Amino acid sequence: MDCPVCREPMIGLEYEKVEVDYCPACAGVWLDEGELEVLLGLEAPEVAALLSGGEDIAADEARRPCPACDRPMVKAAFGARDRVVYDRCPRHHGVFLDRGELAAVMEHALGFARGREISEFLRGVFVDHTEEPGTSPEPEPRG
Repeated sequence: MDCPVCREPMIGLEYEKVEVDYCPACAGVWLDEGELEVLLGLEAPEVAALLSGGEDIAADEARRPCPACDRPMVKAAFGARDRVVYDRCPRHHGVFLDRGELAAVMEHALGFARGREISEFLRGVFVDHTEEPGTSPEPEPRG
């Protein structure tokens, strides 16, 4: 599966029986339909209510292709205060979240306890892959 942002191949990472498709190039995350519900431990109607922040809210942004069907996804929003704009396949194949957005959704939706646990897992897995292009970590001082 290729990333809808940079078209690089995505890698699959498993967390509690959910395969998270992750792009090492841009740190985006694809979740197939139903996987967000499993991660959150909520039923589909509860997750749908959380994610119902309006559709096509960023009409000026380029539409990204769904990695499953290659059709244009729609922009939708999650959250009122710290709004997260994400891409959703209108054919219900899944959702794409840019760098850090999955952690933000998890922390908000889960009352922070389990959300922090999951976001820390994601940060731990992805931390080495999320360096800005052209940068490298500071070298360790030699003693």
